[in-house]
Amino acid sequence: MPREIDASAPLDRDAFLRDIAEPCAPVVLRGLCRDWPARRAAEESPAALCAYLRRFDTGVTAQAFVGAPAIAGRYFYGDGPDGFNFDRETVGLSEALARMLAAAEDPELPTLYMGSLPADGQLAGFAAENALPWLNPAVLPRIWVGNASCASCHYDTYDNVACVVAGRRRFTLYPPDAIGDLYVGRIDHTMAGQPVSLAAGAPPDDPRYPRFAAARERALIVDLAPGDGLYLPKLWWHAVEALDPFNLMVNYWWDAFGAGPDAPYTTMMLAMTAIAGRPPAERAAWRAWFDHYVFRPDGHPLAHLPEAEHGLLDQSDPRNRGRIRAIVMRLLREG
Repeated sequence: MPREIDASAPLDRDAFLRDIAEPCAPVVLRGLCRDWPARRAAEESPAALCAYLRRFDTGVTAQAFVGAPAIAGRYFYGDGPDGFNFDRETVGLSEALARMLAAAEDPELPTLYMGSLPADGQLAGFAAENALPWLNPAVLPRIWVGNASCASCHYDTYDNVACVVAGRRRFTLYPPDAIGDLYVGRIDHTMAGQPVSLAAGAPPDDPRYPRFAAARERALIVDLAPGDGLYLPKLWWHAVEALDPFNLMVNYWWDAFGAGPDAPYTTMMLAMTAIAGRPPAERAAWRAWFDHYVFRPDGHPLAHLPEAEHGLLDQSDPRNRGRIRAIVMRLLREG
């Protein structure tokens, strides 16, 4: 099971990065948002929480997933190579909340789910009243609200702190290196931007996914009550179940150790186009170079030289990131 800490008292920003984020493993943060006004409204009733949220509604519309009762909130692929088992509607938040409350009372009605809503765009003022003061204020929250649902097993390229406000949440987690056992779908046909594990959403022991048994043995199950939080490092796979008829979660995405404008995922995508189709022996050669210069299992590639002679690989000079980036951009233009 992941490590658990009592997060009901404010956390220290530097200690969070050092002790929680840097090990790159999930941590359960019990009581993280226990004192939020939104959480207290949710404790009263779903209707009280919706009334609280409507105070901040800017009127901006957003996309909602709408599912027939038969799918039981399990939004997934549908028939055909480009299909889904749900519809998408553009609605205002207040209208969506009313429909969610109705569906929570009547199981014969379609369910709704709205995810990744920028709080500053949809709920102006919500973030100020419901905040994590130890996070950098530039990291803005997003809202996930809906009926009982299951978000298919996926990953994010940012570090994530998820705060459960209403309803119980269950996270099923798989480490990044389980990717080969998860049978990931297409990267250009997704429900919400990220490819998902086909095996994790399939019936148990589906013969199409024999390697998934190895991933299942490594799965971590995390149950969160309202007021609890979870730190989830980037690239950890996670399926998220909202277990009650009405649920609200707030999350924060950011790159805890970003050092410039370039994202690792962008680098990987470019490497796929440049390297993945080459012969196996050449790929192995490039892997050795990536290990030496990027992943560095044996330490700094110029450790045999004085630091003053590290040139572009001198990590103490922040200008070198820009210099390397300029070289890369020139090479891309010339290519």
